[in-house]
Amino acid sequence: MVYARPTSHWAPINAFNSVCSPMTSSTFDTSVHVVCGHCGGVNRIAPGRDAMKARCAKCQTTLFGGKPWPATRQIFERQIARSDIPVVVDFWADCCGPCKVMAPEFERLAQEVEPRLRLLKLDTEAEPDVSARYGIRSIPTTIIFRQGQEIARRAGAMDRTALKAWLAAMQAI
Repeated sequence: MVYARPTSHWAPINAFNSVCSPMTSSTFDTSVHVVCGHCGGVNRIAPGRDAMKARCAKCQTTLFGGKPWPATRQIFERQIARSDIPVVVDFWADCCGPCKVMAPEFERLAQEVEPRLRLLKLDTEAEPDVSARYGIRSIPTTIIFRQGQEIARRAGAMDRTALKAWLAAMQAI
């Protein structure tokens, strides 16, 4: 299932990723705020600066490591509220077979789409309040957030090719 919901009404998604250079570049056209996946610190990346080399000012961790970040409730909320780049969240559980199949595909996707997107993995068993708040009824469920708003969601396991096609259809990449 694919749902597209910009704010409070159903409509096509326009200019989803307007601050970014072409996908082959790791620089941004304008200054952007990126939340550190490790400590939750908000960092500004200047235009033209190589985002793949950027480090968190608070904890000195590389902001983009080519892998999805595991998310606690606090990190998740900070990421979706403060990041200027789209945040793609995989809601999963350790007991879920399809989630285990999708995990390496999601990790390979992170290597290809960072720094244009931030990928997070949220364990629904460890953070049941977050999964309840977003109405996660089946796992894995993947949701795209932009500036604190849910933009699209899709339930079910996807391989890397299907994930990229879905993200492209939602104008995330």
